[in-house]
Parts: sequence; C-alpha cells; structure tokens
Amino acid sequence: QVQLVESGGALVQAGGSLRLSCAASGRAVDTYTLGWFRQAPGKEREFVAAIDRNYISEYSEDSVKGRFTISRDNVKNTVYLQMNTLKPKDTAVYYCAAQYVGTISRAIEYTYWGQGTQVTVSS
Repeated sequence: QVQLVESGGALVQAGGSLRLSCAASGRAVDTYTLGWFRQAPGKEREFVAAIDRNYISEYSEDSVKGRFTISRDNVKNTVYLQMNTLKPKDTAVYYCAAQYVGTISRAIEYTYWGQGTQVTVSS
C-alpha cells in the first residue's frame, strides 16, 4: 500500500508560480513512478508530468512543457511540481498518483491516488 497526500494548492494570479508537494508513504515508495494529473470541472483527468525511480521525467507536451517541472526527493519520499507562468487554463484539482509499472502518462495504469489539491489561476 502507498498513501499519497498533496499540498500547496492555492489561488494565484495569472503569471504567478506555485509548488505542489506530494508526500508518499508505504513500502518501497522510492521504486514507484510518481505522477501528477489534473482535472478541471467538466473535463477528463489529464496527465501533467511524471518521474520514475531513476529520476527520468515526462511531461504533457501540449499544456505544460517548459512551464512545469517535476522532481522527487527519495529521502523525503516526496514529489514536487513546480508550476511557473500559470494560466487560467491551469485551473484544476491536481492529483498525485503512484504506479509500479505501466505507461507513465495513462491514469488508468496508476494504482494509488491522493485526494487532490485545488489550484485556481485568476486572470
């Protein structure tokens, strides 16, 4: 079992920055791929970024590459999402997720999920 707790969501103006954190606990958490997904009202959950056990990262090409950075600290068992130059379209609930094996960008292949943290970007 892996437990995930997100934090860091807030209301921010367009152009601003936020850093989301996800604290992971459980056995062998450092061997899991940790990902961030987001879901806006009325839309499907979408992939944002993920980082595997070897610190190799992948990003959603269209929406966040170049603005968001994912990182992990395997001592603290925490994954971070640094979000810069935020836009109103980034408004969503952001979820942290963990998978042991699978396609890194497919939500259905993640086993464990956090409760989510709200990010609201005002124009």
